Amino acid sequence: MNHEDCKQIEAVLDEKVRPALRAHGGEISVDRLEDGVLYVKLLGQCAGCPSADLTNETLVEAELTAALPQLVRKVAVVQTVSDELWEQAKRLLRDHHL
Repeated sequence: MNHEDCKQIEAVLDEKVRPALRAHGGEISVDRLEDGVLYVKLLGQCAGCPSADLTNETLVEAELTAALPQLVRKVAVVQTVSDELWEQAKRLLRDHHL
């Protein structure tokens, strides 16, 4: 993804997507763009949320494909586990001797 493509994508995310995600304690980051598919990571409260797929389809993909059809034709969420969640899991295992 070149610098100009990145700037255009980030501008749409900043204007149309991030405000809604932040209102729910979430965030989004771009992972990569390959053959018209933009791979993103949902972060914060949005990471692992049961509604993440719906959020992606109705908000992220809808806004990006409408604003940048020549660049983005689909958005895919890359599933990740946050460092915070890993630390919480380690604490539970360490403290509760399962």
